[in-house]
Amino acid sequence: MDIPDQEPEILDLPIGTGQTGWRKESDSMGAIEVPAERYWGAQTQRALIHFNIGSDRMPKPIYHAYGYIKKAAAIVNARLGGLPQWKADLISKVADEVIAGKLDDEFPLGLWQAGSGTQSNMNVNEVISNRAIQLAGGKIGSKQPVHPNDHVNMSQSSNDTFPTAMHVASVKALCEHLLPSVERLQKSAAEKSEKWSRVVKIGRTHLQDATPLTVGQEWSGYAAQLEDAMEGIRGALPSLYRLAIGGTAVGTGINAPDGFGEETARVIAELTGYPFVTAPNKFAAQASLDALARASGALRGLAVALFKFANDMRWLGSGPRCGLQEIILPANEPGSSIMPGKVNPTQAEIMLMICIKVIGLDAAVAMAAAEGNFELNTFRPLVIDHTLRSIQLLGDACDHFRKFLVEGVEINEKQLQHNVSRSIMMVTALSPVIGYDKAAEIAHRAVQEDLTLKEAALRSGVDEELYDRAVVPEQLTKPGLPGKR
Repeated sequence: MDIPDQEPEILDLPIGTGQTGWRKESDSMGAIEVPAERYWGAQTQRALIHFNIGSDRMPKPIYHAYGYIKKAAAIVNARLGGLPQWKADLISKVADEVIAGKLDDEFPLGLWQAGSGTQSNMNVNEVISNRAIQLAGGKIGSKQPVHPNDHVNMSQSSNDTFPTAMHVASVKALCEHLLPSVERLQKSAAEKSEKWSRVVKIGRTHLQDATPLTVGQEWSGYAAQLEDAMEGIRGALPSLYRLAIGGTAVGTGINAPDGFGEETARVIAELTGYPFVTAPNKFAAQASLDALARASGALRGLAVALFKFANDMRWLGSGPRCGLQEIILPANEPGSSIMPGKVNPTQAEIMLMICIKVIGLDAAVAMAAAEGNFELNTFRPLVIDHTLRSIQLLGDACDHFRKFLVEGVEINEKQLQHNVSRSIMMVTALSPVIGYDKAAEIAHRAVQEDLTLKEAALRSGVDEELYDRAVVPEQLTKPGLPGKR
């Protein structure tokens, strides 16, 4: 039996309807049967029929973000006098269950739905409504005393709540998953750089021998690339802190009381601990996906840096007998089903594949972000799926790459010393003393006659004392002129 619209006793009931079979629910299109064991309602059920495309699902972090939004909206609607306090408290109680992931099974919708995310917004509204009704001792599906549209969605639209959920979910994923994992990897690379700061090796440009540097200098480049990439990601956060909430249908704020957007953003900030604010221009916030496009671009930047790092590890560790073998990669697992004892650079390969995936996802995000029409961009599900997927993949990959490759990698000092002793390009140190043409002649002679650089220089008339003063591998890793470093 339906209960009157007055404050009821709130029951302490476990999650689950305790029902089987089917029940009838209705929306503006009429009645439809819904599984009785579920909290979702008519609009969710219709979406399961009309958008049953593929196996991709709306990311769960979107629903957790929606929990913050619905709780904040209920709190503000009560403060502004639009919602009885007990209803706000009831909605907030269920929203906390959504935030905690306790109702994840009630969000079954596929990714491929209306580009505004309307179906997912209504999925949340219906689940919170029916769970609140249950806790109030009412009849699930009756929409009393908590209505999915009139109460849970009060002062809101899918057009402003879904982009708000996108921003909240992205900020949490970036700050709580990706950035910490990149910071750990960057720190590990910096520690290797310090550890090997005095170990000299031969540099390479165009995949050809070049002048020497230290292993530490080489690794400092990886650490610096990661720091720069993190700076790019952090730079994308301020625009993500600006929320569309309060714009309702097209950015004008129709059906929302004055100050709703500002106050709701403040409450979301309090609930999440992140400095969210209302977007100063709701028309831009709802018509564009620029903030997410910038964030995705920063993820692409990280992928580019990680690709370089991982690819260098793969090449430097090639061997063990017939490759470069300047570093010794950890042996994590057998590398071949036919070649006994083979070990492969699997963590580097995984990272490379993920980086390619992220670069591809960003291309789709950029195209979708550019396709906004008039007052609403309707490519939101694709954009948030690709952005969150990139964040998850990169965060996981950075931790695995650090744990199973970087932390265990060692240098092959014997090979490094051999390369230094055989290098021809240290002739560069002679160039300022004897001239470029003479130095080039010595280099060519060393290669053609299979001589060491010193042998070729002495046979070409270079004084041995001058050679020993100019060509000192350790000194060539620093700025300065021959003999004056």
